[in-house]
Amino acid sequence: MPRKYRIDAAGALHHVIVRGIDRAVIFHDDGDREEFLRRFSMTLHDTEGLCYAWALMTNHVHLLIRTGSAPTATVMRRLLTGYAQHFNRRHHRTGHLFQNRYKSILCQEDPYLLELVRYIHLNPLRAGLVADLAALDHYRYAGHGVLMGKVEMPWQACDAILALFGERLSVARRRYRQYVERGIAQGRRDDLIGGGIVRSAGGWSAIRGLRKTGAQVKGDEQILGDSAFVARVLREADEHLERGLALKAQGYDRERLKQRVGEVLGVDPGIVHMRGKDRQAVKARSLYCYWAIRELGENGMVLAEELGLSQPAVSVAVKRGACLVKEHGFMILSSASK
Repeated sequence: MPRKYRIDAAGALHHVIVRGIDRAVIFHDDGDREEFLRRFSMTLHDTEGLCYAWALMTNHVHLLIRTGSAPTATVMRRLLTGYAQHFNRRHHRTGHLFQNRYKSILCQEDPYLLELVRYIHLNPLRAGLVADLAALDHYRYAGHGVLMGKVEMPWQACDAILALFGERLSVARRRYRQYVERGIAQGRRDDLIGGGIVRSAGGWSAIRGLRKTGAQVKGDEQILGDSAFVARVLREADEHLERGLALKAQGYDRERLKQRVGEVLGVDPGIVHMRGKDRQAVKARSLYCYWAIRELGENGMVLAEELGLSQPAVSVAVKRGACLVKEHGFMILSSASK
């Protein structure tokens, strides 16, 4: 069975779950954990992403992130590839470290943001990595301690979460901790990490109610939200996929894309490959990267290799390209080809 394509969107909220291959250990000690966090913080900085919640377990990781200038797939590829190479060197092993297909769930922010923050941060307590909530307050390898001000991780987006609990920091932290404490008795929340129609509609009782009215319910295991949210995300994802396929059907590969960049900017298409900070070359490269990734669905790693750039540089180029399109109204299709 073919894999489903990833559902993503600029600024989207994702709950990402990464597991070791065959449930193998991915963190042997704190040295491994510190290296993973170092790479994660760098990746967030380079891609302008945000992390609201996280927990490093023994054989898996939970992350609640909002994408920035790069899609989730690019963020995770950079993070996991780099960490796996480091882990293998450090522990004198070879082969895959992670399952080939990490789980990424596109989440509706309201009402799931705080539910997910609490669920993710309680993972170490549920797994017995800490004895109680007081120990979790000081635990270094989950985001709860950072929100409580007991652990320092400057890259974690704490203000946005604490602001939902109050204006004064001390009050917000107290209310947040009370909220987390109320979640301990809930145990494992399959409705937050499971898949399909049941979760998307709000549970079996909601499904039965909708069936009685004859309403159609849409769901997808990659999405966490109410039925309207799921339907909208699926529709937009389908439209984006269809647009990419339509462009390719009209002969738009990367070479044709370079020709189009040359046409709209009035430059030689080969300027896309020019190194350095020449103004026109930067514009051409930026527009090419933006259209290749956002319109054709090309892989950022492939573009980086083709252009001799780093992946962060490609992400920056995509952002510049988006600004160029917005400012000048550049279109990938000429009026003659529409």
